Amino acid sequence: MKRFLRRIIEATKDEQFMHQIENVEVIVSKILSLFMVLVILVSIVELGLFLFKELFNLSSHDFHNKLFEIFGLFLNLLIALEILENITAYLRKHVFQVELVIVTSLIAVSRKIIILDLEKVPGMGIIGLGVAILALSISYWIIRRSNAKNYD
Repeated sequence: MKRFLRRIIEATKDEQFMHQIENVEVIVSKILSLFMVLVILVSIVELGLFLFKELFNLSSHDFHNKLFEIFGLFLNLLIALEILENITAYLRKHVFQVELVIVTSLIAVSRKIIILDLEKVPGMGIIGLGVAILALSISYWIIRRSNAKNYD
């Protein structure tokens, strides 16, 4: 029993505990990356099926609406790839790269704007997206600038 208690005390020391937490983070990151690869593969199949079905089945007046849906599916894949890049960058360096997160966010908001139906969205929603783009762009500029100074 004493040995068991000693092991518990050892495991809860700061260095040992942090090492165990890092191991859990790595395992979770690997599982997330595998799931994200699965999501990307399923999304590619879905995009291929959608393209095949819609390109051979469209009337001329409906193509404009489907085009934005196709763009949305492509951008979904780009967002998924960026998220996978965030996870793999974390696995490589054990640090979240803020620049990658901001770029992913910019792509996501840009996707929203591209597929946006202006007739259905109120003005405040459009203003909110504009403010989000502005804030993310400024954040990206600040991060890039600080990273450039660190490498000089």
